[in-house]
Amino acid sequence: MQHYLLRNGMIPVVTILGAQVGFLVGGSVVMETLFGIPGMGRLTWQAVTLRDYPQVQANVMVIRTFITLLNLAVDLTYGWLDPRIRYG
Repeated sequence: MQHYLLRNGMIPVVTILGAQVGFLVGGSVVMETLFGIPGMGRLTWQAVTLRDYPQVQANVMVIRTFITLLNLAVDLTYGWLDPRIRYG
């Protein structure tokens, strides 16, 4: 009985975790800039301040692709957690 409860109870947890990871990736610009950590966020901020538009577009596309793949993983996890969920 606990097996079924756990799998059904994990659906909202997976939803929130997926959204939070997306926010963390978006917040990396602020955190990396404030603390001087080298990474995608700091690179994006430097490109914005230097008006390097191709670099900004590339960084946004990489971050957007990561978030899109994360959302796909969350949606696929729904189907694994609850087989009644079907996409058609």
